[in-house]
Amino acid sequence: MNFELKPLGLLACANEKCDALIVLVPQAFKASKDDLSQLIAQAIKASDFETKPGKTLSLYRPLQANADRVVLAGIGDGSARQVRTAVHAALALVKTPSLKKLVLSFATPAQEGSVRAAVSASADASYVYVTTRSKPEPRVLQKVLIACENASEVKSSFDRGVATVIGVELAKEWANRPANYATPTLLAKAAQELAAFPKFSCEVLGPKEVAKLGMGAFIGVAQGSEQPLQFIVLRYDGAVKTKAPTVLVGKGITFDSGGISLKPGAEMDEMKYDMGGAASVIGAFRAIAHLKPAINLVGLIAACENMPSGRALKPSDVVTSMSGQTIEILNTDAEGRLVLCDALTYAERFKPAAVVDIATLTGACVVALGGVRSGLFATDEALAQALLAAGDASQDLCWRMPLDDDYADGLKTSFADVANVAGRAGGAVTAAKFLQRFTEKYPWAHLDIAGTAWKGGAAKGATGRPVGLLVEYLMSQAAAK
Repeated sequence: MNFELKPLGLLACANEKCDALIVLVPQAFKASKDDLSQLIAQAIKASDFETKPGKTLSLYRPLQANADRVVLAGIGDGSARQVRTAVHAALALVKTPSLKKLVLSFATPAQEGSVRAAVSASADASYVYVTTRSKPEPRVLQKVLIACENASEVKSSFDRGVATVIGVELAKEWANRPANYATPTLLAKAAQELAAFPKFSCEVLGPKEVAKLGMGAFIGVAQGSEQPLQFIVLRYDGAVKTKAPTVLVGKGITFDSGGISLKPGAEMDEMKYDMGGAASVIGAFRAIAHLKPAINLVGLIAACENMPSGRALKPSDVVTSMSGQTIEILNTDAEGRLVLCDALTYAERFKPAAVVDIATLTGACVVALGGVRSGLFATDEALAQALLAAGDASQDLCWRMPLDDDYADGLKTSFADVANVAGRAGGAVTAAKFLQRFTEKYPWAHLDIAGTAWKGGAAKGATGRPVGLLVEYLMSQAAAK
């Protein structure tokens, strides 16, 4: 899908040949003398069209435009959130097999975040998964032209939006794939393909190398599966070597049956997305390949399956993590924190400026925050604020959760240094407290994306979150250096 940004007003957009023209109209709209502007003004005056977010008026081959279909879409105050709502509503009206070229026109000068929102919303609304279909019907929409009079002022926002779409769609692809099309080995190959970009490199460690490192927690989770584990180390060296890198750590459980603590059969198919954290790391790296910021970045992905077998971990087993801490397994379905804890210890060798782990970690976070905001836990105030700001700017929202020491009491056990689960109460927090034990040597944040990385129901599928948040955060770090 191709995006283009042009400095066009409504008169020029009306003359642009396209399959559909969507005009984004804010509440502050004032009509010019051109025919399309006058049409909008008349529709507003007649109360046939409102500029409230999501309100639309659909027109077929109007004389005032050179498009087969024209949709007027209200964007309220013109903010990113309201533009996103408007684009989704308008695209639902023009999404037909003939829609190959779309023009998205801002009726007044656009805000920076709004341009990025328009790019991401148009991609999201037209996305199609085709990998495992015998007769795929790929995305019809091929080109989106973003038109606004102040194009030069919003160019950087546009570029960031395009890069984010590339990363989000790569993350969606891998999280949507069934587990037999997204094994740890195949996920590692996807990461290795990124090494073809300038300043990128990728190393993949297999079972023998991981055993030498002493990653007993990671190995314990993987041992129940026929698929060999893969520990993926991605690097982007875009700054001088003396600059400490940011490390992204992704949970890569390519299928989670729950292990011996078997999940219920209903909706177990959705556990193919339990590698959503890993997918978001790969997606963020792909976006960075497009943007080329002056930062150093490391991506760590612990990829394996969690399966029941005669070799699988059992409740009451004790494993020794790479850090040397012993862990009593009380529930084998709390496996994500086990693979992450060894990856977090491995991150120490990079002497990072900050480490952010991303994981579909707990159902408790879904209960707490639903699918609107990801759960954010952080030991460093500046890191927390930077991630919150990045979420707001990218409309990939998160919410700060507590890390009080009292929450760790439930992880105490008589048979190891720590148990892998506490009680049901505060489950998202106690999971984060478990991870915190392995992060003492650097600023650390944890994003629980269990509720935001996947949609159920009629819109079932991966969202690609939090690639947008991660890209915005990384670019803000590049700007700060």
